[in-house]
This record gives sequence, structure tokens and C-alpha cells, in this order.
Amino acid sequence: MTRPRALVIDDEPDICELLTLTLGRMDIETDTAEDVAGAKSLLEREPYDLCLTDMRLPDGDGLELVEWMQTHAAGIPVAVITAHGNVETAVQALKLGAFDFISKPLDLNNLRNIVGNALRLDKGGDGQSRLLGESGPMRELRDMVDKVARSQAPVHISGESGTGKELVARLIHERGPRADGPFVPVNCGAIPAELMESEFFGHLKGSFTGAVGDKAGLVQSADGGTLFLDEIADLPLPMQVKLLRVIQEKTVRPVGSSQEVMTDVRVLSATHKNLGKMVAASEFREDLYYRINVIELHVPALRERGDDVIDLAEHILRKLGATAKLDEGARRALRSYSFPGNVRELENVLERAVTLCTSGTISEADLNLRQAAATEDSPAEFTATDLGNQVEDVQRQAIMDALEKTRFNKTAAAKLLGLSFRQLRYRIKKLGIE
Repeated sequence: MTRPRALVIDDEPDICELLTLTLGRMDIETDTAEDVAGAKSLLEREPYDLCLTDMRLPDGDGLELVEWMQTHAAGIPVAVITAHGNVETAVQALKLGAFDFISKPLDLNNLRNIVGNALRLDKGGDGQSRLLGESGPMRELRDMVDKVARSQAPVHISGESGTGKELVARLIHERGPRADGPFVPVNCGAIPAELMESEFFGHLKGSFTGAVGDKAGLVQSADGGTLFLDEIADLPLPMQVKLLRVIQEKTVRPVGSSQEVMTDVRVLSATHKNLGKMVAASEFREDLYYRINVIELHVPALRERGDDVIDLAEHILRKLGATAKLDEGARRALRSYSFPGNVRELENVLERAVTLCTSGTISEADLNLRQAAATEDSPAEFTATDLGNQVEDVQRQAIMDALEKTRFNKTAAAKLLGLSFRQLRYRIKKLGIE
């Protein structure tokens, strides 16, 4: 196998020598250039696997080169070297398409992590088939997932509840160079405020009452992979300050420790709330908002996706193992309904319909969307919880009625409900039916 090749652009000979030696120990062949013009000339002639560039160059800056590479050398990941603490410049470079950044003075461990991630870019798995739908918004979303997966920039995923924001985060992880590392999802609204610092950053034995041993936090458990902060809007303001430091400095300090620990994580976040409005109302820190929102991905609501709803419905029915098909009336009803609870509500509706359907065809009546339509003007959170409970109540009653009619013969009850024996057994267990 040929050795990987890197291009280093810096007008300081000492930096070029340090980087060349460091990359050489990683078995990477290195060329150097001292200005933008020289770098462009080499990039047009030679095949490189990665590029490292300083921000300040004699005939321009690294930002100009990053932007130029997106058109003329788009397949080459480029990391920029920034002055210590110059977060604004680093964020700007990431927005222009830089793979990552490293601050001066150079931390060689951090540099090796960045280089290693860049060389692993082509190993991302193909999970795009899970983002179903051929509508314009979904095609754009799949294209954006491909692009942002190649970067190490923080990505904020916006969209209503139930649209599939965690699925998008998982695909970004799986398509990128960290695919072999852990994916750690965290629901920020589910952790009690008093335990949040310990859960995120870990603690040392004896650091507080109940700390009977050392414990690694969620950030450390995502080392080498991706930390997905779901419902990040629910983070208390004091934790927002600590999270900002983790992102900027790439270190954590466990509770009770005087030492900081280096971390190598990519941060993805999501919320259904409007963070911009929360910043304006001083409910979310502006500096953290701009740090996590380097790239924003919007997941479209189901009502914005046209005929995708039919493709999704048929996929969900296959996943449920249902043999019943949607009739034309059911298809029309699904197309015209607004789905305030999005894909999650569609799953609930279809699971209920499969349970209620007594023939091989699911009709509009089986979908029971009129009852659900009463919640159209309600918040999506209602749909995701109350509607889900309502669906389970309907399913539980239908199963109990079928069991009573068949004198609790599960095989006969399954046949009556249009389910397989295995499906019925699964639902009995899920719904807690004795």
C-alpha cells in the first residue's frame, strides 16, 4: 500500500519541520508550501490525502485557501492552525468547509487525532437508505448529511418533535471517520440538575456523598466518537458554561479532580425549540449557540414531504411484519393529514391500525385519523406522549376483546386480529396484559 500524503502550508520553517516530523512518525509522506499560491499549485498537480494550513500566510490567509479547496480540491480534508483562543476564526473556517482546526501552541496528541480522523474518512458506512423519501427536502437533507459527515464541525439538528433528529445524528456519525468509535446519545432534559455535572464529566471517589468509586462521565465515554446532545435547550445555564469550555478546550474536569482530561469527541446537538428566540430572551447562552450551531441541519416535518408519507407508511408496515395493505382511501387520508407528531405519530397510527384491522386491507376507518385530527392545533409534545398512550389503550382493549371472544386462545385471537402469533405475543408483553 502507498503511504498517505499530506500537504503542510506554513511560512514558519520550525512549524513545517515539527509537522513533517510528527506526520513522518505516523508513516505519512509530507510536502510543504509557504504561501497560498504555492499550495494551490501543488494541490492542482499532486494527489493528497489531507492538508494542514496556517491561518496567516504571506500572500493571503488559510480561510481563502479553505474556500478555494471546496471547488478545486473538494476531496481533500483540510484542517486549519489558528492562534490560541481565536474561536471566531476557527468557527469561520469550519463554516467554509474545513475538516477541523488545531490551536497554537500545537498539541501533538490532538494533532494526531485530527490527522487519524481525516485519513479514516472513507470508512463511513452507508446508512442513507434509512432516510427514506424522494421529496425535495429529503434529498437536500441526505446531501447535507453526506457533506457534514466529512467534517468535524459541530452540527445542530433542528426540527419538530418526532421528525427523526436522532436518526440524522446517527447517520452523520456512521458516515464519518468516527464510525468505529462510540455514539453516545444524551437526553439533556432527562438528567436531574444536581447530577448533571457528574453525569457529563464524571467524578472521583469521595468527591461527594454517594461517590463510592471513580466514574467516567458521558463525555469521556464518547472519546474517539460522537456525543449527541438531544434537547440541548433544556441544559441549565451553569451547565452551558461548562459545556462551552469542553467544546473549545477539548478537555473535561471530573468532579473532585484538580486535573483536566483531554477528550476527542465530535459534538452534535438537537432540539425542537427555537434556540435563536431563547438566546434573545437570555434563556440560552449566545456564545454556546454560535459554537454548537456552526452548521445547522433542518429535518423537515412530515407534512412538508408530500408522497413520502406513503413510502414511510409501507416501510413501517413491513417493519411491523404486517401483511395488510393500505387501500386507496387510507392513502388519501395519510396524504391529507397534517401529522403534528410527524413520523413518530405515523408509527403509532399504523401500529394501532394493524391491531384493529380485521381484513387484509387497512382502510381510512382503521387509521382513525379524525380522532387524531383533534390534536392538530396542539403542541407536538402532546402527540408524542398523550397520543401514544391513547394508541396503547386502544390496542390493549382490542386485544382483550379478541382474547375474550376466543376464550383466551392466543392463536385464534391473533387470527381474529389479523396478526401473527408472534406479533400478538409481542404486543401482549409490551402492553403488560396479564
